[in-house]
Amino acid sequence: MFLIGIAGGSGSGKTTFAKKVLKKVNDPSVALLSQDSYYLPAPPDQLKVHGEYNFDHPDSFDWKLLKDHLERLKKGEQVAVPVYDYKISRRTKETMLVGPCKSIVIEGIYTLWDPEIRNLFDIKVFLNVEADIRFIRRLHRDVRERGRNLDSIIRQYYETVRPMHHEYLDPTRQYADVIVGDESDIASEVLAARISQLIATTSQTQEEPEESVV
Repeated sequence: MFLIGIAGGSGSGKTTFAKKVLKKVNDPSVALLSQDSYYLPAPPDQLKVHGEYNFDHPDSFDWKLLKDHLERLKKGEQVAVPVYDYKISRRTKETMLVGPCKSIVIEGIYTLWDPEIRNLFDIKVFLNVEADIRFIRRLHRDVRERGRNLDSIIRQYYETVRPMHHEYLDPTRQYADVIVGDESDIASEVLAARISQLIATTSQTQEEPEESVV
């Protein structure tokens, strides 16, 4: 089973890129995970900035659970992935069953942050997108999908998103096998082709009969 990690700043298009890859692979045995599902059940008070929670710090994620799930998925097991509600900034009581799979694509801002998790990936990708484009995408998304207002989005960007990106997130780019810029369509085709090749090679190996010993 193969794990592909896709990282990048908030608004860099990680989810869109990952979905492009899955659509091109067109194989139901390939699943998509979002690191956002692994936010802590409730945001930690110690990460507050000016009274508001900092969701862009690495410590806002449940690394223990994420590592456990990825290890189990890589062994061919099934896991119950948390469902996170962005409007209330909490996990819900619901879960989503994932696995067993031939391949998992996981996307998130800190996908390449943790060394132990990073070492589980067979392919590591970082989306390198200009800050102004990322901000505009984030603004549109948060207003349209998460019920946020303009002032709160701008304040959060300057107080946590931008400084956390520079201090913690951008340095993880060095661990990527592939850095994707504006040519995301081409990159998604290349990555999809590689995933399909890995799956086909594994399936062929598993189907080959063992040689009998006389």
